[in-house]
Amino acid sequence: MIKVIINNESYEIPATSSLADAIALRNPKPPFAVAVNLEFVPNNQYKSTSLKIDDRIEIISPITGG
Repeated sequence: MIKVIINNESYEIPATSSLADAIALRNPKPPFAVAVNLEFVPNNQYKSTSLKIDDRIEIISPITGG
């Protein structure tokens, strides 16, 4: 198991988890963007992006309104 931070909350996930697995823990509603350690990750790379101990994942939803 490894610890990652998703939107400032700590999670323990299997060491073999991909970014897609971590995103599924939060079950965000589209549209959203994801950054790992402040680096944007395109959605077609979520399944192939592996995670390391203490990676910081931000799931960001757009804000509408004025």
